[in-house]
Amino acid sequence: MEAVITKVKEVIALYGMNVVGAVIILVIGYFGAKLLRALVVKLMKRSKVDETLTSFVSNVAYVAILAFVIIAAMSRLGIQTASFVAVLGAAGLAIGLALQGALANFAAGVLMIIFKPFKVGDYIEGGGVSGVVEHIEIFTTQLKSPDNKTLIVPNAKMTSDSIVNYSAKETRRVDMVFGIGYGDDMDKAKAIIEGILEADDRVLKDPAVTVAVSELGDSSVNFVVRPWVKTADYWDVLFDTQKAVKEQFDKQGVSIPFPQQDVHIYKES
Repeated sequence: MEAVITKVKEVIALYGMNVVGAVIILVIGYFGAKLLRALVVKLMKRSKVDETLTSFVSNVAYVAILAFVIIAAMSRLGIQTASFVAVLGAAGLAIGLALQGALANFAAGVLMIIFKPFKVGDYIEGGGVSGVVEHIEIFTTQLKSPDNKTLIVPNAKMTSDSIVNYSAKETRRVDMVFGIGYGDDMDKAKAIIEGILEADDRVLKDPAVTVAVSELGDSSVNFVVRPWVKTADYWDVLFDTQKAVKEQFDKQGVSIPFPQQDVHIYKES
């Protein structure tokens, strides 16, 4: 009996400190992981990083620290952890290969959230579609098309090509072309167009409006008309100006020609 008690004491003396050390590692590691997660959240919020990305990164950091702590505690108990590390590495590689498309979308989403090429509410063109941005998520970006369709674009596709942000600037130039007949008075037509734009309060004075003859076309003399407006007024000014020019041209006898061809028929006896 004394031999058994002596053996138990030896085992406790041999492994007891290892168990205590493993428990201490687990406790300190647990609270350290929570502290690190809170620190990551604080720093990312201070940098005004998107909440979705903040939550994701902080949780990944928390889980990674816990995994490291558990392996360290197992090693303290004398358990061989090399095989566990190898299994985790192989599993990570397999998961990475299986989810490489999702990881590409995730990386693209992180970049978009950090560099902000556009924000919610902007009208953009990218990924082969165009619309108003409704949601920017980790893996996808959701747009609303002008005809009220929901467009969900993978982030990797969105960032793989050019992105045109129509709402990024406060002002935009409205580009229009109006054609008049070769027999019409160019100065009169130019004065009509300029008068319409001067009467429109939405047209900005600076930069100045451009109204100029740009082309002597096959069937018409073409004017380029380029007023500057606030971005929010772009479409209204475009539509209203085209309507007003047509009405004034008709009222003041300026023709708007359409493409036409002369066909000559020759008869042989």
